[in-house]
Amino acid sequence: MIFNKDIAKKTAEVLLQINAIKLQPNDPFTWASGWKSPIYCDNRIVLSFPPIRNYIRETMANQIEALYGKPDVIAGVATGAIGIGALVAEYLNLPFVYVRPEAKKHGRQNQVEGYIEKGQTVVVVEDLISTGKSSLNAVKALNAAEVKVKGMVAIFSYDFDIATQNFSEANIELHTLGNYENLLEQALETKYITKEQQDILALWNANPSNWNAN
Repeated sequence: MIFNKDIAKKTAEVLLQINAIKLQPNDPFTWASGWKSPIYCDNRIVLSFPPIRNYIRETMANQIEALYGKPDVIAGVATGAIGIGALVAEYLNLPFVYVRPEAKKHGRQNQVEGYIEKGQTVVVVEDLISTGKSSLNAVKALNAAEVKVKGMVAIFSYDFDIATQNFSEANIELHTLGNYENLLEQALETKYITKEQQDILALWNANPSNWNAN
C-alpha cells in the first residue's frame, strides 16, 4: 500500500518528469518476460538527479522511521535498489547490506553482502515491485541469515494482484511511495496522457500477461 496519496502523487510527478517512468500505450515496450507493456519503469535514473534522489531518500527514510522506528540494518535488493538503499541507510545513519538474486559461485559464496548479525532487525528497500518474486527472494535470503525482516519499502509498484497475493502469502508488509493508480491520475492531470490512453493503461494493468496493444 502507498504511504499516502500526497506522496504517491508527488512521486508520480517526479518519476514522469525525469522519464524514469515512460507511458507509451500506442507504442508498447516488450519486457524480458515477453509481455507487451505500455509502461516502462527504470527507477535507477533517480540516482542521476540530486533533488529527486534526495526527495526519494528522505521521504522513504522518514516513512521507515514512522512505521518501524529505526531498524538495525537497511537491506537493498540487487541491483536496482542498491543505490537508493545505501542512501536511505546513510540518511538514517544505519548499516547497509544488499542481497544478490543468488549466492555467488566463488569466494565466500555470499548472497547477503555486508555485515549482519543473527537476530538483527532489517527493513528491505526495493526500487520496483512487479510480481514481487525477486523482492521476496531477497527476504528468503535474509530469513536464512536468521535476521528479522520488519517489512519492505519500495519506490513504485505496478499494483498487480499477483504481487498482493505473493506478499500476503509470505506475510511480508509492503509500503510504496507511489503506485500505478496514482501514476495514471497524475499523468492525466498533467496532460501527459489522454483519457483514452488512461483507459488503455488501466486495461493493461488488469490483465498484463494477455494484454494486446491492438
